Amino acid sequence: MKIGYYSYVWYNGEIVEWNKATVHLMSHALHYGTSVIEGIRAYADEENVYVFRLVDHMKRFINSAKIYSFNLKYSLDELLKAVVETIRTNNVKEGCYIRPIAFVGMHGIDLYVSKDSPINVAIILLKVGEYMKSEGVRACISSWRRICDPLIPPLAKAGGNYLNSVLATQESKRNGYDEAIMLDLNGNVSEAPGENIFIVRKGKIYTPPVSAGILEGITRDTAITIANDLGYEVIERNIPKTELYISDEIFLTGTAAEIAPVISVDGITIGDGKIGPVTKSIKELYHQAVRNKLPKYSHWLTKVY
Repeated sequence: MKIGYYSYVWYNGEIVEWNKATVHLMSHALHYGTSVIEGIRAYADEENVYVFRLVDHMKRFINSAKIYSFNLKYSLDELLKAVVETIRTNNVKEGCYIRPIAFVGMHGIDLYVSKDSPINVAIILLKVGEYMKSEGVRACISSWRRICDPLIPPLAKAGGNYLNSVLATQESKRNGYDEAIMLDLNGNVSEAPGENIFIVRKGKIYTPPVSAGILEGITRDTAITIANDLGYEVIERNIPKTELYISDEIFLTGTAAEIAPVISVDGITIGDGKIGPVTKSIKELYHQAVRNKLPKYSHWLTKVY
């Protein structure tokens, strides 16, 4: 995926130039992965730029920090305003990707991170291209199991969690696939390295529960809402690995991936090897909703200008 950058970032309460937003080599997060992040998208139409589900993303950001006892020092309202201010300062008129990050700074080398530890907070804007292949994703089941709550909390969108995802992604790419699908410790389907997963069987949609070690995805929640509005029944339950192979459709959801169809798993074709009708209907409605084409979903959008 191609990435471009903008001229300014929001860093610890101030707008600063891109090349001046630096951190010290002894920042705790570089050594121990003590950071929490968010991934948010903004979309544009002819009239404005809209940040999609900004409030929900920032609430999750705050909750992730809470799990690790990070003192963000900024309220929800301040963080919301910071995102809008950063987009305006960069004079963004097109869609962009927004990366909030909070990380432990010059704490030392001990592991006792507390509310007194120095926390840096930044908001970065990125120009991103296509994340997933529009024609469909060829996935494999990874040998790496997904992290689980007794070990490290998947409900926190923490930087260190993604080492688990890196291993699964490396394995899938080395073996010639586009993406991995990870199982939980019980052998049930959990999620992809950076996306939630849904399967379709006989007109019903199924997705793993929180207990399967998933991140509570905001795009996941969006897809469930849209699917229900389209008249589909969405059921959260454990999904055994083998059920992937006999699904009528599979799709992934995530801020970067949006709604991405999976056309094969471990070389086994899913459906007819193309985007299925259920996935297509959800994907089309999603693309309209995020671009302010459907008044019913306008409450999900934050206007920038």
